[in-house]
This record gives sequence, C-alpha cells and structure tokens, in this order.
Amino acid sequence: MTGFALHLLRHGAPETPGLLMGRTDGAPITEGIAACVAQAETLGIERLIASGLHRSRAAGEAIGAALGVPLIIDPRWRELDFGDWDGKAASAIDRDALGRFWDDPDACPPPGGERWSALVARVSAAIADLTPVPTLVVTHGGAMRAALHSLCGFDQCQLWAFDLPYAARLSLRTWPGAQPSAQVAGLYP
Repeated sequence: MTGFALHLLRHGAPETPGLLMGRTDGAPITEGIAACVAQAETLGIERLIASGLHRSRAAGEAIGAALGVPLIIDPRWRELDFGDWDGKAASAIDRDALGRFWDDPDACPPPGGERWSALVARVSAAIADLTPVPTLVVTHGGAMRAALHSLCGFDQCQLWAFDLPYAARLSLRTWPGAQPSAQVAGLYP
C-alpha cells in the first residue's frame, strides 16, 4: 500500500503563552499565524484540517487562503482538556499534582480533565478517517504527541523528547490500514 504525507503543525503563539490551554481558547498573534503559513507554503497539500479552536483555526484559514485549499474543521484534533487547570499557568497549580500528571497523564489526569488515553483514542480515530492524500493538520502539542504514540508507538518518555514549539511542523510518511503506521520524515521548529 502506498503511503501519504501527513504534516502536523502546532498552532502559532497565542497572545498569552505559558498557560495550560486545552479547551480554553486564546487568540493567536499575527506573527504566530505567519509562522504557520510559512511552514505550509511548499508542502503541496491536498487536504487541510484544523482542530476548530481559534488558535488553530485562524492559522488554518490563513494557510487555506494562501494555498487555495479548503479548510476542514475536525474537533478530534483539539488539545487535551486540562479540566480545573485549563487556562492556568503551571506555577498556579499544585506542584506535586502537576508532577504526577506529567509522569502518568492517564493515571493522574487533571481534576475534571481528560485522560491521556481519551486524547489518544480521539486522535487515533481522526487518523483512521484520513483520506490518503498529502494532508496538513493544524493542531496542538498534545494531539501531535498522541499521533506519534498512535502511529509510531512512542511511549510517554519518548514523546516528551520531542520539542514542539509554537508553529513546529512534524512531517510523517503514513501508511493507512486497519492499524495505521508512520515514519517520522522531519521535525521543523
């Protein structure tokens, strides 16, 4: 079976960086959107998807306008819901509780928040529904890590080895099927 290019692009910098922004939405800065457009210019994509949160949708709309590709909104690509911690700075959260979460986000999710396995399940479902054409998904750091887990089998420690700053692009060669898989083709911060 022939593989296809899947590019995962983290949204550009928000107006208020440094917060745990899951369902909390924030406006992206103009420079952040421009950085995303620059990452997409030469990809030759046929499909463009965004999570629907403003910080990813705005970049997706700008990319779609620049490339002449219609934008599809798929909320399965949104960030992990941080529950009671959503929208807060890490310094405002109990240090021990936050440490337990980072060590094992499935066993120790944020209070009222989403488990890591739920994020992986929805991102995996979104991946399974992709048409095998060159695709760009404007998404979030957590969803990008969930895709790496699903497609490449990286464990939790390995996932944190990837630096995914705002407007970082992760390019994958993806093979669809009952159990989709991928090979990392590049990381472009």
